[in-house]
Amino acid sequence: MSLFRRSTPTPAPAASAPVPTGQGPAISLDKVPASLVNLAKVAAVSLEKKGLTGQRAAVYLVMDHSGSMTPFYADGSMQHLADQGLALSTNLDDDGRVPLIFFGSRVDHDRSVTLDNFQGVIHSTHRSVPWGSTDYAQAIDYVVNLHEGTPIPGLVIFQTDGDPDSERAAEDALRRASKAPLFFAFVGFGRRVNFLKRLDKLRGRAVDNASFFHADDPFMVSDEALYDGLTHEYGSWLTAARAAGIVL
Repeated sequence: MSLFRRSTPTPAPAASAPVPTGQGPAISLDKVPASLVNLAKVAAVSLEKKGLTGQRAAVYLVMDHSGSMTPFYADGSMQHLADQGLALSTNLDDDGRVPLIFFGSRVDHDRSVTLDNFQGVIHSTHRSVPWGSTDYAQAIDYVVNLHEGTPIPGLVIFQTDGDPDSERAAEDALRRASKAPLFFAFVGFGRRVNFLKRLDKLRGRAVDNASFFHADDPFMVSDEALYDGLTHEYGSWLTAARAAGIVL
């Protein structure tokens, strides 16, 4: 639950918004657990403001598991991000699950966040994952391979709190990923976000396939702001990716 009282903004469709591929949320609210309903509604408002109501997408959650992330796992920030990601996915995908991918020195993926298991899933899952460094490139490539063959576009919530092991490798991986039907919404926790700002403006991509949202202190960021940050460039990417033949 957000710490802030939210006003209800007047929705305004995004310019050149792509044609929706469905109607309304992918999963009706009566099938969403009560503790996620408000988050799902807030996510729906952000999508509506961008002209994205009815769009369908697979949602992925990629979480930094480097040693510096320890406080964010301990204070519940990562669990809340998982809740937010799952609630967003109920508007976009009808399978009720978000693949959960941890990355450090390696990628670990053997669990999804689902409508049945989401409560406490980060605490119960990440404890078996070793702490590591911050290999963005390996994580980006992993999601590209995981999404291959999926008939709908993908929205990747990619969270980190610091610079990658190799800036060049991360840049090259994002350039390769720009040819895939995936959009990377980078979320930076903490203060070390300069590289993410540069990555958001990276040259040499087939299309602009990434955005950046800064959440210095995650619990001081409202759900509305987080969802607006995740979705604010997604519609323009969809339009560009379809024009380039990347998304059908």
